[in-house]
Amino acid sequence: MASEQLLGLLNDAIAREMQVSIQYMWQHVVTVGVHGEALRDKFEEIAVSEMKHAESIAERLDYLGGVPTTKPSPIKVGDSLKEMLELDVKAEEEAIEIYKKIIHVAKDEGDVTTLYMFMEILADEEEHHDFFTTALEDWHP
Repeated sequence: MASEQLLGLLNDAIAREMQVSIQYMWQHVVTVGVHGEALRDKFEEIAVSEMKHAESIAERLDYLGGVPTTKPSPIKVGDSLKEMLELDVKAEEEAIEIYKKIIHVAKDEGDVTTLYMFMEILADEEEHHDFFTTALEDWHP
């Protein structure tokens, strides 16, 4: 059976995935202008990806005997497109950090399924981070 540490980390991951799913979807909704047009669809695409992560993690947590949280981490949409991208880069960096920790704990506990699941999710988060970082670096309003 999974440790309380792993169950807690999985719930942290669910809360974060719900947070960014809502955050990115709202950014998709409120983004306007020429610069925003180039990002709107990507915000939506990544939001959907994050919600799928939340669902997968919740299913795994339930299987391991935990109770998935229904409360997202604090949502920060941002007031400008640049601020949105800065917040998104930070959110993805936080995800990468926690998912590496989950991978480490799952490996130590011999939970191969959780280990591989989070290796795949981590790869997605690194792609999201790369996208937001590149968009921010290319920022020329």
